[in-house]
Amino acid sequence: MRISHEAIYRSLFIQSRGVLKKELTAHLRTKRQMRLAKGAQRRTGQGQILDMVSIRERPAEAEDRAIPGHWEGDLLTGANDTNIATLVERHSRFTMLVKLTRRDSATVVAALAKQIGTLPEELRRSLTWDQGKEMARHRSFTVATDLQVYFCDPRSPWQRGTNENTNGLLRQYFPRATNLSRVSQAQLNAVALRLNQRPRKILDFETPADRLQKVLR
Repeated sequence: MRISHEAIYRSLFIQSRGVLKKELTAHLRTKRQMRLAKGAQRRTGQGQILDMVSIRERPAEAEDRAIPGHWEGDLLTGANDTNIATLVERHSRFTMLVKLTRRDSATVVAALAKQIGTLPEELRRSLTWDQGKEMARHRSFTVATDLQVYFCDPRSPWQRGTNENTNGLLRQYFPRATNLSRVSQAQLNAVALRLNQRPRKILDFETPADRLQKVLR
């Protein structure tokens, strides 16, 4: 027999009440008290970004995950509007975390370009991002990295599902109350290493690091 995950969530968030609800939601990884539907709106830093290239123009090879080098990115936010950048490779689910001193586009783009520049050429094919203002200078990023940025539709986080799932895992290490400005790049690297060495069912219980190493060989 099978049961949908949505049925479980509805039981936890809607049917349960009082003490029972607190006990049940304590077992959820994110500890959220409310569940948002896919179409629910949330506050974002979205704004008009010039010369955006839609995710619909992204190469088919990125969609089917057959070829490595296509990345999804986002910002993970902590206390006092502190942030880190998260990058996840679609083929292997390999994760990189990038420390940010500020959230403005110039800072974010420069930090991402520096991180992407450490990758071999075969792992630099595309980057998918939402329409947050931190990627307003995406053209500068593309010039620096030769990596095209594709933008998701507004309020469509499932178009970056791999990154969204990874950000959920990262909340185990960086709860929302964490002041991310106090987290060093060395600490971010250590957390990324733990994720990359975790076997994944979606990878037939290989680790993201093992899957990526096969590509590099």
